[in-house]
Amino acid sequence: MQYLASLGGGSGIEYEILQTNPILEAFGNAKTLRNDNSSRFGKLIEIHFSTTGRICRAMIQTFLLEKSRVVQCAVGERSYHIFYQLCAGAPTSLREKLNLKKVDEYKYLKQSCCYSIAGVDDAQMFHTVTEAMNIVHISKEDQDNVFAMVSAVLWLGDVSFTVIDDENHVEIVIEEAAETVARLLGCSIEDLNLAFSKRHMKVNNENIVQKLTLTQAMDTRDALAKALYASLFEWLVEQINKSLSVGKRRTGRSISILDIYGFESFDKNSFEQFCINYANERLQQHFNRHLFKLEQEEYVEDGIDWAKVEFEDNQDCLNLFEKRPLGLLSLLDEESTFPNATDLTFANKLKQHLDTNSCFRGERGKAFAVRHYAGEVAYDTSGFLEKNRDLLHMDSIQLLAKCKSSIPQIFASKMLTQSDNLESVPYRPNAADSQKLSVAMKFKGQLFQLMQRLESTTPHFIRCIKPNNLQLPSIYGQELVLQQLKCCGVLEVVRISRSGYPTRMTHQKFARRYGFLLLEDVASQDPLSVSVAILHQFNILPEMYQVGYTKLFFRTGQIGKLENTRNRTLHGVLRVQSCFRGHQARRHARERIRGVLALQSFIRGENERQSYSSLLRKHRAATVVQRNLRGWLARRYFIKIRKASVVIQSGIRGCLVRRCAGNVDLLNVLREFESKKEAEGDQILIKASFLAELQRRILRAEATVREKDEENEMLHQRLQQYENRWLEYEQKMKAMEEMWQKQMRSLQSSLSVAKKSLALDETPRMSDSSVEQSWESNGNHVGGGSQLVPRITGREMNASISVIGRLAEEFEQRSQVFADDAKFLVEVKSGQADASLNPDMELRRLKQNFDSWKKDFSSRIRETKVILNKLASGGNESSPNSAKRKWWGRLNTSKFS
Repeated sequence: MQYLASLGGGSGIEYEILQTNPILEAFGNAKTLRNDNSSRFGKLIEIHFSTTGRICRAMIQTFLLEKSRVVQCAVGERSYHIFYQLCAGAPTSLREKLNLKKVDEYKYLKQSCCYSIAGVDDAQMFHTVTEAMNIVHISKEDQDNVFAMVSAVLWLGDVSFTVIDDENHVEIVIEEAAETVARLLGCSIEDLNLAFSKRHMKVNNENIVQKLTLTQAMDTRDALAKALYASLFEWLVEQINKSLSVGKRRTGRSISILDIYGFESFDKNSFEQFCINYANERLQQHFNRHLFKLEQEEYVEDGIDWAKVEFEDNQDCLNLFEKRPLGLLSLLDEESTFPNATDLTFANKLKQHLDTNSCFRGERGKAFAVRHYAGEVAYDTSGFLEKNRDLLHMDSIQLLAKCKSSIPQIFASKMLTQSDNLESVPYRPNAADSQKLSVAMKFKGQLFQLMQRLESTTPHFIRCIKPNNLQLPSIYGQELVLQQLKCCGVLEVVRISRSGYPTRMTHQKFARRYGFLLLEDVASQDPLSVSVAILHQFNILPEMYQVGYTKLFFRTGQIGKLENTRNRTLHGVLRVQSCFRGHQARRHARERIRGVLALQSFIRGENERQSYSSLLRKHRAATVVQRNLRGWLARRYFIKIRKASVVIQSGIRGCLVRRCAGNVDLLNVLREFESKKEAEGDQILIKASFLAELQRRILRAEATVREKDEENEMLHQRLQQYENRWLEYEQKMKAMEEMWQKQMRSLQSSLSVAKKSLALDETPRMSDSSVEQSWESNGNHVGGGSQLVPRITGREMNASISVIGRLAEEFEQRSQVFADDAKFLVEVKSGQADASLNPDMELRRLKQNFDSWKKDFSSRIRETKVILNKLASGGNESSPNSAKRKWWGRLNTSKFS
């Protein structure tokens, strides 16, 4: 089984199959005088394989458990292992629950005075059994119930009786044993007493209650113990089969392993040895038929020159057991039906009808002897009829049916079902006693079913030879071993193998296997010609083979020469094939590598082109951004230069005006003086030197005025150029302003869509128009002339421009940030962005941020306007308001329109 499990492993069930052995050995094996682990039942394991060759399921069938060993065993032997393992290895909780005692305190176990086996730890074996039960999926509750039934069987042997009248009628003694049995089975003391002390029968439609004597009560008790243990063993096998076959299907491919008891011959042989030896006779007949009869029949049918080998046939012994109506089994079953029959009457009937049979010999008293294939065995008929009847009265079955525990109820239900399926026998007192067939007939039926299964398969035999009777290693008793070889027919098998042709093969198979070694013209002929040609080519001697009608028969070792030649040829062919296949594989590999490289080059080129296109798009986008940024910086630089030019112009013009104001007054005085002098007729005498000095000053002033006029003309030309450049920049700024307003309107529409989609109240947002209105309302933005405030210095003007520029930059950045946030909220609401965010909370947060920034920005604008107003008012008070408004309006328009 371990070998099959290792070959067909993979599904895990092979381990479960192996773990069934500890369970079945614990409940079905015992120590005998010749074997420390003797199987007291027959076992057939059918292992099924899947289409892939792996084990897929299994099924176990058992035969004839030796129930009598439960209540009695010979000195030096042991009962079933589970009794000793439970008492030695049960944990404290289970021991208290089952009220376990030591093994030498139970009546059933102390009969043999043998409680242990050398080299075997019963406590460790108990743990092995419990682990195996877990592996085969027997629940913890069922395990406790099983051990409770085992303990109940042990305690049944200690149930005692007391005589209550002169007719030897009894009742059970209510003590620890009876109370423990009642508690473990789940019944009452009264029901237990009623089942063991009285028997209910129905005769002619009348219910009769019969009190039992001491012997009858003890037999009833022992019968219940045997039936309880046998039913428990069958239940365990059913549970194991359920575990091994659950969810599995039959595939028709299976290997069956039959592990059955061997031939037994003791000093005293009873009914169990009778059945066991009968089963071995039937199996020996199957062995003889396959290895002797069918072997020689095949030689004859195929026309082989063959001299038959004589062997001992056990058919006469089988006829002694199975012949009707005067066979051993028929007479035993017939005698078991008579109520007044005894073991002595059964022995006398055998001697009367079978004394003339060569395989039967009568003995004194109740004994008889049978000449088996393995030797003569004497049987004592004491207990034959009772064991064959194996009666369990209806009172005991009803007791199990009344139990509260589930397992006894299952046993009772199964017994009642068997009773209902059988016809009542008229010569028995009631139908309850016919709940099953006799043990011998039941065993015969199981044996015939087994033989039918064996006949439908290809058998392989393993003969076990016992080396000595001392159960010691490295000791071989020659006479004992030779006797077993003779009895098992092994010597005849060896003789047939030596003189026969153990290796055989059909012509078709032989030609198909070795035909490729011949020439092509010969290999194309019929299989027989090819086979003969192969034999002649390899010089196989004629006495070493024979050609049959359908097969070739070879003696031992001849086929090996052909196999060696075939293997060498195949090895050479495989070497050539491997070289050719390697060449093909390398060629295909090179072709594939070239194809892979070409494909990779195309893919990499396409990837590079796509990457270049992406980089080009990014570069163009960056160029557009840079162009816009440079335009914005150019506008800022132009405005700065223009403001600086205006400041310089204002300063120069003021200086010129102040200078020219003094020269004009002097000229007017001189002209007025000359007119007066002419009018008065040179009344006032002016010194020539003073007049000459005045004239020089006048000429110098006129020259200076002409230079200033020329310089002013140049400045006027430069101013005209700057104004032209300013007009160009202003057109560009207006275009940028229109584009920015379109973006802001798109932002406002996106925000309105987001507001509607989120079903929120309209939130007042500051748009670019409100900002402009705020600037117009708070900053006195009014279109006017081009005259500036003349008293503003260059440093103050630069500071004002820097503050306004920072405010403009902050406004643009904040506008873009809020636009991006609004767009992101729209994506969140539509499900295109992270769904873990809450759009409502994010919108409220954005609104709060916008309101706070708006309030802060408005306050800063107001502060800036106040500062600018102060700067504007710090100049000439008489300058018109229109000039201030125009300067502020142009500045405001250039920055924030």
